[in-house]
Amino acid sequence: MKHFLRETDFNADEAAAVLELARDFKGGGNRSSGAALSGQSWGLIFSKSSTRTRVSFEVGIYELGGNALFLSRNDIQLGRGETVADTARVLSRYLHGLVVRTFDQSDVEELAEYGEIPVINALTDFLHPCQLYTDVFTAAERWAGAGDLAESLKGRKVAFFGDCANNVANSWLLGAGLFDMEIILSGPEEFAPGPEIQGLLKEKGFGGRYSFTTDPIEAARDADILYTDVWVSMGMEEEARERIEQMIPYAVTSELFGVARDDALFMHCLPAYAGKEVTQEVLDSDRSIIFDQAENRLHTQKAILATLAEARRS
Repeated sequence: MKHFLRETDFNADEAAAVLELARDFKGGGNRSSGAALSGQSWGLIFSKSSTRTRVSFEVGIYELGGNALFLSRNDIQLGRGETVADTARVLSRYLHGLVVRTFDQSDVEELAEYGEIPVINALTDFLHPCQLYTDVFTAAERWAGAGDLAESLKGRKVAFFGDCANNVANSWLLGAGLFDMEIILSGPEEFAPGPEIQGLLKEKGFGGRYSFTTDPIEAARDADILYTDVWVSMGMEEEARERIEQMIPYAVTSELFGVARDDALFMHCLPAYAGKEVTQEVLDSDRSIIFDQAENRLHTQKAILATLAEARRS
């Protein structure tokens, strides 16, 4: 059974095909996506609140001919006595696939292990693979024109600022390796990439593909993308004041763009907090493609859904 729990659950050729399919869906218009999920019902298990992820998946499943069934943690027995394994076994009898947004990476992996339907990781505290594929697609459509999307990514430099141990940073580390990009992360020393992601990078042969620095100017120099994320993720609100004080030097500003490439892009997975991780000036600039990213969640996730549905049929 094919799942999408990590960026590397698709190999390089499969990942490139997902990007091309996303471009096809986007170019064909939101209502002309065929019927890849015709007659199918997909469950959305969300333990964390969401705007972009929920709406884009529900709309995407509908546009692919399927039915989306939203299940918050309060709607089902998961976490109130029923095991993850039993939930997977039961839902496999009703549904054709699961989209899961939760805290622990182990939950999505256990749902995939014990179920008999495709599982998509819509975010965990460890990884955010749907966001990563959306991000590289959004950058590639700027660079590739009508050419090969994956090829346009090769050798590009991404600079990631702030909390370099969060799920989006982890996904960028895996994604940079998969798409043959260079990535440099910059933040406080205690927010460097953690041992779990470092171990996974070595396992995949990506261990030497990234660097970390506490100097944001060094990271931004000659970068093609300046990327940041919120400094206080869901579940970390008690640490907010301390985190913000530590992260102030790593805000994305016009000064950082002054040492990046002339055509460098600003990216953020949203929501963004102007005056914290990024200035309002950068958010409003022509370099900012944050709303392209938001839109492209729909097209990229449709491509992932359709690819998994096709894999299950074959």
